[in-house]
Amino acid sequence: MAFRLFPLRRTGSTAGVLARGLIAAVLVAAIGWGGALYAANQSVQGAKKAEEVGFDGDAPTAILIEASSGSVLFEKNADELRAPSSMMKLMTAEVVFNAIKKGDIKLTDEYRISENAWRKGGAPSGGSTMFAAINSKVSVDDLLHGAIIQSGNDACIALAEAMAGNERIFAADFMTKRARELGMPKSTFGNSNGLPDPGNKMTVRELGILARHIILDFPEFYKLFGEKEYTWNKIRQPNRNPLLNSMEGADGLKTGYTKEGGYGMVGSAVQNGTRLIVVVNGLEDPEDRATEAKKMLEWGFRNFETRTLIAADQPVGYAKVFGGESRSVKLVAKTPVKVMVHKNGSDKLIARVVYKGPVRAPVEAGQQVGVVKVWRSGNIAVETPVYAAEAIGTGSTMRRAIDGASELVIGMFRAGAEKL
Repeated sequence: MAFRLFPLRRTGSTAGVLARGLIAAVLVAAIGWGGALYAANQSVQGAKKAEEVGFDGDAPTAILIEASSGSVLFEKNADELRAPSSMMKLMTAEVVFNAIKKGDIKLTDEYRISENAWRKGGAPSGGSTMFAAINSKVSVDDLLHGAIIQSGNDACIALAEAMAGNERIFAADFMTKRARELGMPKSTFGNSNGLPDPGNKMTVRELGILARHIILDFPEFYKLFGEKEYTWNKIRQPNRNPLLNSMEGADGLKTGYTKEGGYGMVGSAVQNGTRLIVVVNGLEDPEDRATEAKKMLEWGFRNFETRTLIAADQPVGYAKVFGGESRSVKLVAKTPVKVMVHKNGSDKLIARVVYKGPVRAPVEAGQQVGVVKVWRSGNIAVETPVYAAEAIGTGSTMRRAIDGASELVIGMFRAGAEKL
């Protein structure tokens, strides 16, 4: 097994630090499965081409994620903004799920189907609809069934109007705000359903983040995505997700199509206890999106397995402390740091702890300090928060003065280097 340690260096006010504890922890894991681990402080730029990671896909944008760890197995133009079409209904569903969880609304609440919802998203629209009758009252539970299983635009509009007054407010103040809370900085929304609108933009990476969140945080609602049909207004409609009938373990999530965005899909399946999430977008044919999503999932299940690099609460490394009783603080991950690796052990992993430093005292035990990032073959495979394992009190006046002088000298040196 090849192992190479790069020199440590600290740059700017944001310090990327790879501490001895992290090197030891991940090195043991690497020896266990025979892969190659590279511990480095430098950034890894760019993404590997499809052929370099053993998969060649036709989708213009795509990503494959292991749900438990968030480990990325494959990505292609994953941060390119595109029209998400009906896949955007996942965001509307999450807003409703979250409101139910907080107690703001109930599944039994009934919302009126306005003329706007009926004309724009109902029977007269010619698009996907649950066929809710104008001026009828439909429960939140049934509207969720209609939006998720039947991809009903009318159901989404009714939910948006009832919760926010109109779609625009719902899109801006509910969907966009919630997306930012979930760590989705790029997504923007112009309506609740994905119908053509210049404000509707998402990346496959953020669709994957959203799908993973729904799966892990709302298991009681996630089961809706696996239901194969739903009947409303005496009209039975099948689930539009082709994976449900063509792949073992498939149980979600959503398809989408608009002329602007092309054909896309967010899919998920479980095999042998491992759940994968796939997102593709921009394809020209509905059969292609189904084939591409299935092919990518099967490739992931066939070629990868989960390995634990660092156990929960195991020391990950140390962060420098400014003005504290101690000059450093031990860091731990509250959950195991796991990554999906090729079964043949050919992966090269780069791991590092990244934090803004030095961390100013006092430091509370359990305070998040930064993240540990693991790259596999040049792509970020997993990113896990790390926390202070102990409290560090404020140091003496002399200690703070020494640290202040040290930071001043480092700052002057850095400023001089940048002018060269």
